[in-house]
Amino acid sequence: MRALVSVSNKTGLVEFVKNLKALGWDIIATGGTMKLLQESGIQVINISEVTGFSEICDGRVKTLHPKVHGGLLARRDNPDHLKALKDNGIEFIDMVCVNLYPFGETIAKPDVTIEDAIEQIDIGGPSMLRSAAKNYADVTVVCNPADYPKIIDEIRANGNTTLETRLKLSAKAYTHTAEYDMCIATFMREKAHLNEKLFLEFDLAQGLRYGENPHQSAKFYRQKEHVPYSLAFAKQLHGKEMSYNNIQDANAALNIVKEFDAPFCVGLKHMNPCGAAIGTDIVDAWTKTYEADKVSIFGGIVATNQEVTKEAAELMKPIFLEIIMAPKFSPEALEILQTKKNLRLLEVEMRKTDDKPMQYVSVNGGLLVQNTDVEMAELSSAMCVTKTAPTEAQLTDMEFGLRIVKHVKSNAIVVVKNGQTLGVGAGQMNRIGSAELALNAAHANGVKSGLVMASDAFFPFDDCVTLAHTMGVDAIVQPGGSVRDEDSIKKADEYGITMLFSGKRHFKH
Repeated sequence: MRALVSVSNKTGLVEFVKNLKALGWDIIATGGTMKLLQESGIQVINISEVTGFSEICDGRVKTLHPKVHGGLLARRDNPDHLKALKDNGIEFIDMVCVNLYPFGETIAKPDVTIEDAIEQIDIGGPSMLRSAAKNYADVTVVCNPADYPKIIDEIRANGNTTLETRLKLSAKAYTHTAEYDMCIATFMREKAHLNEKLFLEFDLAQGLRYGENPHQSAKFYRQKEHVPYSLAFAKQLHGKEMSYNNIQDANAALNIVKEFDAPFCVGLKHMNPCGAAIGTDIVDAWTKTYEADKVSIFGGIVATNQEVTKEAAELMKPIFLEIIMAPKFSPEALEILQTKKNLRLLEVEMRKTDDKPMQYVSVNGGLLVQNTDVEMAELSSAMCVTKTAPTEAQLTDMEFGLRIVKHVKSNAIVVVKNGQTLGVGAGQMNRIGSAELALNAAHANGVKSGLVMASDAFFPFDDCVTLAHTMGVDAIVQPGGSVRDEDSIKKADEYGITMLFSGKRHFKH
């Protein structure tokens, strides 16, 4: 039996090859792999001895030869194939152990040139993997060091790998080459300014019990590159397995937390915030968040950008919550919260970045792709369109309100005061309906004056301004841009309301 070994990732290779040798296999090797094995005291056959041809073009051509691919592709049950091998002095190769040049790692370097990248495009490696994988009936193909132990165990037990294992390894090899080619294609197409193709690569993170509803099946996939504020890379410390709806809601909560640097907390239900607040610390932020809507938080999700302390945990524990997410939990907080058997506690990295990640939304027969809505207008008195100018406190609340309303389903209105949400109007078919919901909630909270209103899009009519005045709103921030903007401005001036046009819409469908 002969194995051809040529790897970039040499993890576990020496032990693997030593085991193969002990089991009576001959080893053919190339370049750096051959050097490593020889230095480890392992006798190997140089690929040039097999092909009868020296490596050329700085190693670009060494395995692209009939004595390699004939030995891999020939069917052992086909007399014509066997005769062709015999006539040409070609011997079988029974295993290929290959992984590919580090193209992905190379292009991840900030100063990489296209010339550097091209030198890491493997040609012979994918060819050998594909040949071996095609002939899995007789050839074992291995591209992942994690598979080495199982392969050795099977050869020890059976004299060779099983057909079932070879089929699985074949599928893995084609996946490996597909991912590799996709990476190359994406890079080269970007350099060539071609954009009519989109390649995506995600790995299964977990199977889910069901989807949005019990009759729907679902899975959760994760991208390769680690990113902050991500459920895919969060560490679950306690509680039940996450569900489809949990993941959706938790992701929405993390996107809101990402908006703030000051101590902040948000409660969320069904993809919309039900309470959110800035505080002096985690206890203050949580208390204000809870008091913003004590009813809706029941069975909700909580996310904060602060360590959950013992004091905060004691306040959260009596409330029925599905999930609590934070960058850290103190040991005392964990001890308190872990007494609730089903409560999910997730530790999430919350490192700030300047990245503008892409957002993918499936539609029937297609995929919508856009940059996530990370941009915010920097509010100032210069944006005021009314006679009454905003106070510093109102400006602060306007910015807070905008950072919340951009994460509320359109049509969206948020009413705030002193860094705390008091009412959220989400997803109504008209803006006045959302305004009524938000303002009624603020009044139900016992706050009927000094309110600040934020809208995700412009007011098509002046009815929202009139309603705002009758229900205690002193300041409004909205993007502007309606053909009826002047109507809203005049109405705000009539009532002495200050109003800012941010110039930036934040629809969320």
